[in-house]
Amino acid sequence: MQFRVAAGEFLEFCAIERQLSTHTVQAYTQDLNDFGRWLGGSVTVAEVSDSTLKGYLQELLGKRKLSISTVRRRFACLRAFFRRESKERSVVDPFTSWRPLLPRRKRLPRSLSRIEASSLIAPGPDPTRADQRQRMFITIFRLMVGTGMRVSEVCKVNLEDITPDGSMLRIHGKGSRERIAYITDPNLRLELSQLALCRRLVESVGALFTNRRGVRMRPQSVRSRLRRFASAVGLPRRVTPHMLRHTAATLLLETGVDIRFVQRLLGHSSIATTEIYTHVSDEALRTTLERANVLGTLAVS
Repeated sequence: MQFRVAAGEFLEFCAIERQLSTHTVQAYTQDLNDFGRWLGGSVTVAEVSDSTLKGYLQELLGKRKLSISTVRRRFACLRAFFRRESKERSVVDPFTSWRPLLPRRKRLPRSLSRIEASSLIAPGPDPTRADQRQRMFITIFRLMVGTGMRVSEVCKVNLEDITPDGSMLRIHGKGSRERIAYITDPNLRLELSQLALCRRLVESVGALFTNRRGVRMRPQSVRSRLRRFASAVGLPRRVTPHMLRHTAATLLLETGVDIRFVQRLLGHSSIATTEIYTHVSDEALRTTLERANVLGTLAVS
């Protein structure tokens, strides 16, 4: 079977059977299309060997000078593709005889400071006069900081996923995994319950967060509004929705929440993924040192 045809079947398998997120399927599509263009249209899956993969690696690193993280993602996608092909069609998996040893760069998650986070989720001097859509986006930002939800998960929330009082929320996570988020902040509970009530007056089912046309909110809309809002409140750096998720995890751990609870809240399948947040932030270090006041405990003669 030609690689192009097999790649299409694999992407359909990922979207339908594995129920991977739209973002993941799009990334896989880009990766497989790139490899397919490099191979050429007539190459079959069985013709791909470890030598082929080594040539592709040389293309990515030597000629194109792509980053290690991008190359790692490309080869992770190819490993998943050939693993399935070997099971479905008894094709020899070229990764069984060779696997690239690409260094993994450990990057600490970028989170907001407490002051930055507060400026983003503040309702403003007079929230009753604020633009209705602006209030909705502030609610979204508050929800992400309070629960660590991904932007795609926020956009997937339906009216039936939230309790009438706004205290509990069902999250549709990656790979069809569901989890429950508990809303402990009374103001956020009120905002969510009022928003849900207004939406139910329009329709009994459907998305909780919608755009001006009444259609489900898209992640890109949240990203662009967050960038504009961060600029408006004076934040100098580029703020992304995932930074709000990182902020939620960091703040929870700094306040002493058990890492296993943070793992459940974020929907991580492995606690190893959550452990990246156990770094001590500069702010936490500063306040801890101030509290310890080592020199102050020494007797000065």
